[in-house]
This record gives sequence, structure tokens and C-alpha cells, in this order.
Amino acid sequence: MSRHRQLSLLATALVVVVGSFVIDLGTAQGESARTIGPTPPRLAFIDGEVSFWRPGAEDWTQARINMPLAAGDSLYTADGAHLELAIGRRAFVRTAPATKLDIASLETGYLQLELASGRAALDLKDLPEGQRVEVDTPQGAVTIDRAGYYRIDVDARTVVTTRRGGPATVIPIGGGSATDVAVEQQVILEGTEVASVSTHSAPGADAFDRWSRNRTTQLASGSRHRRYVSSDVAGVDDLDRAGTWRETRRYGRVWAPSGVAADWAPYTTGQWVWDGYYGWTWVDDAPWGWAPYHYGRWVWFDGWWGWAPGPIVVAPIYAPALVAFFGPVGVSVNIGIGFPFVSWVALGWGEPVFPWWGPVGFIGRPFWCGWGGPRFVNNVFINNRTIVNARNVTTFQNLGVRNAVTAVSRNQFGRGAVQSTRLTSAQTRGLQPIRGQLGVRPAARSLVAASGHAQRPPEWMQHRQVAATRSPQDPARSLRSAGLASATTKTAPLRLVQSTRRSGTSVAHARTTAPPAHTTRGSPAVASRAAAHPTVRGSTHAPASRSLASGAGHRPTAGRGFASAPPARGSARPPSSGRSFASRPSHPSRSTFARPSVSRPNRSFQPRASFGPSRPSSQPRASFGAPHSAMSGRRAGPAPRRSSGRG
Repeated sequence: MSRHRQLSLLATALVVVVGSFVIDLGTAQGESARTIGPTPPRLAFIDGEVSFWRPGAEDWTQARINMPLAAGDSLYTADGAHLELAIGRRAFVRTAPATKLDIASLETGYLQLELASGRAALDLKDLPEGQRVEVDTPQGAVTIDRAGYYRIDVDARTVVTTRRGGPATVIPIGGGSATDVAVEQQVILEGTEVASVSTHSAPGADAFDRWSRNRTTQLASGSRHRRYVSSDVAGVDDLDRAGTWRETRRYGRVWAPSGVAADWAPYTTGQWVWDGYYGWTWVDDAPWGWAPYHYGRWVWFDGWWGWAPGPIVVAPIYAPALVAFFGPVGVSVNIGIGFPFVSWVALGWGEPVFPWWGPVGFIGRPFWCGWGGPRFVNNVFINNRTIVNARNVTTFQNLGVRNAVTAVSRNQFGRGAVQSTRLTSAQTRGLQPIRGQLGVRPAARSLVAASGHAQRPPEWMQHRQVAATRSPQDPARSLRSAGLASATTKTAPLRLVQSTRRSGTSVAHARTTAPPAHTTRGSPAVASRAAAHPTVRGSTHAPASRSLASGAGHRPTAGRGFASAPPARGSARPPSSGRSFASRPSHPSRSTFARPSVSRPNRSFQPRASFGPSRPSSQPRASFGAPHSAMSGRRAGPAPRRSSGRG
């Protein structure tokens, strides 16, 4: 028999050993990859009293760090408070006190924010090619697609300043020309129906700018993680301050948290919240609890828990949690918390997740979110170009680890902090994996990560008009599909405003002057980009009759209503112009094409021992190639990035 024939028969035998259910990955897994939604912004830092509201919730609650944000979410910083959103590894949105910020739309490559009043700084050290951030204000929309530092102030007028990188583009209401805000320039928009535009030299940095700069410097101080984790994973800057990196023979570089209890295990100190797209999502209590719960895998090694990021990959895919869920096979499983119940355990090295989110055909199919390393099913190594019949996956590595499996009653799941019971090894033998949706309906309490009430923004601020280049996403549909109450469908009429510009001309800014206190100087600048069509949301006058009751699905309000512009100090407050956020027009599905996940060599990751008894010692090491590029039949490279050019 020829050597080639012998190798072919051996390869066939190995496939049979792994399982008769193994088939070629081909297009199927590639199509699954494209159903993955965008990576949500993370509420990364809170200083002072910060309030949070999600459509469908009963009231404003205290904001919690590590909360993944979705379209429709609102944040409010009270007097003296600050917050920070991480929208990328080196991209942050920060707000000053007395600021209301909304997530209007969230798609792959596109983030739409609303700044009704207050101050925001966008420190975008790194912005991938094709990424776009839009900030909608009462006087116009601001679009950003380049790395840089941008400051936006909104009160009775809108002030946009570019201090690094850029330019940003300002599209005013009332049909004015789009204006580019170049580095060290400032554009001021004034007016309620037609915004006048003036361009000036940027003033010096103030206390808010200095605070933002110090935050960025602090986050960039650590450097150890950069050798072990993909640059596209947010939250890894917190790891160096909260644990240590260790070298292991089996898993390469592994991060171990410091200061955890002796009986601690992953996914035990936090809670499950409901996201309209991703469904049940884990929010951990630890300040470092973002990257280790949405990327990589957890391993038990020599008596300690460690987070293994695996080989470095380009654009790793976010997951709402990386756990295996279980339910009891029968009533004979008695764990003392009632029946039925839900239990879960952190996924181990190379194990797949069974998605409980996404479209039909993706839910319940094994998928390696957040992972680019070798793949294991039932402790057996499989090739990257294979998929697995979910019904044949019955074993998970961490099931046998003491205190690793957590269980709660179904009627308590997703209703606040986990009050859990740890299962013993004997009890885990009676569990059946849940492959897909859990069958647990969310309640209004499931939408937020904190209990109780928090300070609400003023009513005029909640209903103030903003202008946008497109209508925001409407969370009402996902609320209804989950059995939650949605907001009223009554909304103020939309007003489309076209941004005019001269044909065939280059950028021509107005004369640059020092910024005035409250005067409009210069003429509108003519930008070189294509014209956009802002949509002004809200109304200039309050409806004759409008309910402002604080019920589920209604944005809670407080106090009397005011007009779209904030009241000046010492002046009477104008009438209200109510607007319901969740009653916006419907939008296309949030599912978009995901960026491919491609492995890069990880020099620190050199496993010297195979994992699992079923893998022959003579078998070659697992290939750390690009699983998703293999799906598409071509090798994908890292997305090109635009740098701001300065530190």
C-alpha cells in the first residue's frame, strides 16, 4: 500500500475516533460568523452618582461598571460625577457632571450617540478603518471617522473642538453646509430652527480635558498584557492592576486574579441581565470583570483559576458570556433551591459555546466566540475546519472542579445579584446541557444591574431635540419579543434637513478667530465630504396631552417640562417638548457582518504538553491558524487603522 494511501486511511480513522458527527466546516460556520452582532460599549468607569435607564425598566437605577450597553440605553451624571465608556481597546467616551448621554444605535462599525446636554470628550487613540462614531446634538450632528481627541459641549448652543487628529464633521440643522473641524479648531452652532456656524481657534484645555488625559495615561501605564492579548479586546488594561500573568506548560500565559476568596470561581460574583440582542448577559462585580468574561476561556490549574486568552487573534468575537448552561435530567436532582433550576459553569480550554442569542440556525450550534486557539469537544482535540453535532457534546472540563458549577432557581435567574448554590461533583452527574435558549423569560428587573432608584435627569433634558443623519434603532421590537412592555408609539413628527454644499469646491473654512462668549462670527465653512441629511427628533412644542407616568417601558421623568434649550441661569424655564425614546421608528436588524477572526503568532504561547488523554502524543500540535479566514477560503489580515499621529 502506498504511503499516501496509508496516510489517507489514518486520517479517516482519526475522524471516526473523534466522532462520526464531525463534518467539514465549510460555509456553514462562516455564515454563523456573519450573524454575530457588534461588540457593545462597556461602562468602564464611574466616579460619583451616575444613573442608568434601559427601555422597559421600571425606573432609573444606579449605573454599574462592566454593563454592556445597547441601543436605547441612557446615562446621566449628576453634579460632581464622571463616567467613561470603552468603545474599543484604545477608544473612550467620557462625560462631565450634569450630562445626559444616550446610545441611539449600535451596529458593527457604527455607533450613534445622543448628547442632549452637558459635556463629552471622545478620546479615540485608535479607530479602525471604516469605523464611524456619530454624536447627535440639538444644533446638529457630529460625525467622526478618524482617530483623535474631540470635545463636544452642549448647553444653549453646541461647541465642537478638535484637539488631536481629526477632522470631525459638523452638520447643522436648517440646511447649512457641513463643516470640517480640523485639529486645534472649534466650531460653534447656535439657533433652534436654523443653526448659525462659526469657526474659531481652539481654546486651551480645561479641567475636564486634563481629567480625560490623565485617565488615558493611567490606562496606558500597563504593558505586560499587550504581549498576551489581542489589541482588539477592551478591558485588558485592568488586568495588570488586579492580578498576575503566569507561564504554564499546558496553556501558555494565563492571568490569575488577586484577592479572590478561597472558594471563588468564575461567573459567581455578579448577575445576569437581559440585552435586547444578546439575551442573557453576564455583568461581573469585579472592576476587571470585562475581558475574562467575554473572551478567552477559564482553566483550573494546580489549585488556582486562571484566565487563558489563547493565541492572539485579530478582531476576536464578543460573547455575552462564555459558559455552558445546564438543567436537571429529572426531579431526582436535589440541590436545595427548588425545581426547576438553571446552572452554569465557565467554559474550559478550547471549548465551544452554545449560543442562546442570535437568529434561528445560529442558536444552539457550537461556536468558538472569543477564541482562536485549539478546539476541544468532550476533552478531545478537533480540527478547526470541523463542526460538531451539539447533541453529542456532554462533557465540559470544569464540571469536576470544586465549586465551579453554580445553580439558581429559574424564578430567581436574572432578578438581581446571584444568590447561588454550588453543586457537588455527584450533583453535576444529573445535569443535562442546555443547547440554545434557556427558556427563562426576563422581567423588568432583568434589564438593569442594580436595584433601587437613582437620580433622574431633568425632564427638559430627557425630551430635548437632537439632530441626526439617520433614525436611531428602536428597542421596542426586542422588548415585545421577550414579553416585556414596550413604550408608547406616539412620537413627534420627524423633520428632514438637507445639508447643502457647493459642487466641486474644496474645504473652505471661515476665518479662524478666538472663540467668543456667545456670538456667531465668520461664515459657515464648506466641507469636502458628501452631503448628509440630518433628522431632527423631538418637537418644539409640548403635545396637548402626554403621559409621563413612570411605568415599564416608559422613560421615567421628574419635574416640569422645558423647551429644547436648557434654561439660562436666573431665567424662567420654558415649556416642555416631550419625546418618547423607545417609540422611534423601526430599524433594520442589528445583525451585521462580523469582522473575521484571524490568528497571529503568539510567541509567549508555546504549549509543551498536549491536553486530554484522547490525543496521541505523536499527533502534531494544534494549528493556531485563522479559523474564520479558513471558513471564507482566504486568509484575512488585521484591519488597517488610522492613528491620530500624537500620543
